[in-house]
Amino acid sequence: MISKTVENYLKNIFLLSENNKVVTTNEISKKLKIKASSASDMLKKLKDKGLLNYEKYNGVSLTVKGKKIATTIVRKHRLWETFLVKKLNFKWDEVHEVAEQLEHIDSEKLVSLLDNYLGYPEFDPHGDPIPNTHGTFPKTNSIAINKLKINEKGTVMGVLQDNKEFLMFLNKIGLNIGSFIQVKNILKFDDSIEIKINKKEYLITLELARNILVKKEEN
Repeated sequence: MISKTVENYLKNIFLLSENNKVVTTNEISKKLKIKASSASDMLKKLKDKGLLNYEKYNGVSLTVKGKKIATTIVRKHRLWETFLVKKLNFKWDEVHEVAEQLEHIDSEKLVSLLDNYLGYPEFDPHGDPIPNTHGTFPKTNSIAINKLKINEKGTVMGVLQDNKEFLMFLNKIGLNIGSFIQVKNILKFDDSIEIKINKKEYLITLELARNILVKKEEN
């Protein structure tokens, strides 16, 4: 039986290490909001359990065993977020903390039934890919809004942040998964971007644009 604390470490190391990036102790401590010394102590224990590769000053990477557990937690988290939004009408800025609790339920049967009940979704309400039972993630060809040129269009596929204030702002301007957007102008002064959503135009910062993923409409 793996503890909730261990699952949280493995999941967050996995998320930090996307694109095969080696994760530092400082990144882990910042993500988990704990002291670096506390993170180091836990990393040594996880290494002894065969869940990760860890050498002081050389970063951290998950072993095959550790990655399998982390992927399972990510799968549960994203399925629960999907359930909360699609079936219980939660808003996408409300689900993360609840899913953080539900992801630790240890029942393969429940997760399998939940996946079936939802129709085997490939992406959660934030557009994050949901791994299947084999731990394989669906592919996506999404790009950030700031990669679009003036007059190019796209459909919103996901976001790169689950920050509540960020998601509440997107709700306020009517931008959700599936929203159709068009880049109307890019300001040279600070690279902020004017976008059109549902016949209304909004000015968003470059940082905001970098965190919204769209599927570009081909001409």
